[in-house]
Amino acid sequence: MEAKAFRNASSVTGNMLHKHPSAVFLLCFLLSLPYQEQAHARQSTQAAFSPSPDAVELIERTIDHAKVSIDVAAYSFTSYKIADALIGARQRGVEVRVLLDKGQGSRHYRAIEDMQDAGIPIRVNSHYAIMHNKFIVIDGKTVETGSFNYTASAERRNAENVIVIKNNKKLATAFIENWEKLWDEGVAY
Repeated sequence: MEAKAFRNASSVTGNMLHKHPSAVFLLCFLLSLPYQEQAHARQSTQAAFSPSPDAVELIERTIDHAKVSIDVAAYSFTSYKIADALIGARQRGVEVRVLLDKGQGSRHYRAIEDMQDAGIPIRVNSHYAIMHNKFIVIDGKTVETGSFNYTASAERRNAENVIVIKNNKKLATAFIENWEKLWDEGVAY
């Protein structure tokens, strides 16, 4: 039985080599590539809307998947849920940095103070009329953005949107370059 299966497989392989040598070459080439080169993560996009818990839950899940770094740019930040997710990431060894608009620097919100107490570096940018950004860059390849301010009002009362674009290094690089410029313009909270 095994000999017959082997002869059939050999016959199929022989026919494939004869009829489609380029396909066989391509298959051999792909199989010879290192595993990492074959295992590119697929780009994906997710969206959520508020008022509903979906938006903040998408942000929390995205933060929870961080392995190396999280850089936040926030016009307004009062969300305990998002602050707790960032603190959790910091406790897992992820480098977390938060950049806020100058309006946040003159107020003392528990969410910001909790992050600061957890050792998360926080800066305030007052270089512009308002630093109206709302985005997070994770591991240099994932971007969360949208109209959603990191506030309880955005979660429960406002009509807001959140979009997460995963595994898009080109997009993430553009966001991180802008974030670094804003960070450099900022001062410690």
